[in-house]
Amino acid sequence: MIKYTEDHEWVKVEGDIATVGITVHAQDALGDVVFVDLPSVGSTLAQKEVAGVVESVKAAADVYMPLSGEITEVNEALRDDPSLANTAPLDAGWFFKVRLSDKSQLDALLDEAAYTKFSEA
Repeated sequence: MIKYTEDHEWVKVEGDIATVGITVHAQDALGDVVFVDLPSVGSTLAQKEVAGVVESVKAAADVYMPLSGEITEVNEALRDDPSLANTAPLDAGWFFKVRLSDKSQLDALLDEAAYTKFSEA
């Protein structure tokens, strides 16, 4: 299941682990990504808390926690090659994985149709 936030993050949930990245819309708006700051493995963050930063040639933007939980893994390949956020934002360009502490928070996220409508507004 993939869900989206109004802050332009995507969330792919498998069991109690969610993989998080930025959407195609977000990377299109940012332009060429040149740097990412990822959260620390083992840190626990609340929903909507800043988890990292993505910087491009045009701007810098915060990456927010779409769901509360503990960071279990970060994408070291993305740290080494930030352009993965542009070339494969929904695949190899993922940012981090989080062990969910409250799965009911998923209910407030957008499905693909709702996110598409939101991002076109």
